[in-house]
Amino acid sequence: MSPVRPFGPLERVLRFALAWMVFAPTATLVLLAAPFLLPWRGVRVRLSYRAMNAIGPAVFAALGIPLDARPPRELEPLTPAIFVINHSSSLDTPLTISWLPPGTCGVAKKEALYVPIFGQAYWLSGHLLLDRKNPERARASMDRLVAVMKRHRLGVVMSPEGTRSADGRLKAFKKGFAHIALATRLPVVPIVITGAQHAWPARTLRLAPQPVRLRALAPIPTDDWRPETLDEHVQQVWQVLADALPEDQKPLPAE
Repeated sequence: MSPVRPFGPLERVLRFALAWMVFAPTATLVLLAAPFLLPWRGVRVRLSYRAMNAIGPAVFAALGIPLDARPPRELEPLTPAIFVINHSSSLDTPLTISWLPPGTCGVAKKEALYVPIFGQAYWLSGHLLLDRKNPERARASMDRLVAVMKRHRLGVVMSPEGTRSADGRLKAFKKGFAHIALATRLPVVPIVITGAQHAWPARTLRLAPQPVRLRALAPIPTDDWRPETLDEHVQQVWQVLADALPEDQKPLPAE
């Protein structure tokens, strides 16, 4: 997918401002409602996704980014599941929250809490904020997430690369999603995101009217996964995603 010309500085500022005006009222309502629903984490997670499913098209229209994705309701039969995405853009979190079905818990780094309105709404909605710099706390958080998923019949969306790919190409996977699969036996559903690395490149504020496509691949059963073959299962999921990506997002051959 060839990149398109980015918006100029003024239009970029205006589009970010317009998208925020669309997003902020709904996020504020979720933020205000969430404290009253603290005992019901599953309800909070589903509420946040339904809210974002409703306004997602308007947010991306405001950003000037054309989207090609199935409606969230068409993915509902796949849930609960472990959705695994390739991670190449600042758009990935709003994309997944807007287009994955309710009943899917998000996982973000703890720094997301400091994003005004979004971070607080994300946390109060019951999604997981992970301290990646502290492995012991990260493991404890993941254990709590597994317990919540089982109790509330929730799925989860994760980016196993950990950090965004600077050039849009798929990087090696960490094993967190596979450990969750072992604990829950939920299927793994790879989600291929293409074009996002040009629409909003990682670690920049550049914005372009680049078409972005989200595509759910066939679920991968995990009933027969075993701890001793975990590396093979991680590699299997990685390979499925790598094969489905366009040439400019495929991993480069190891030298």
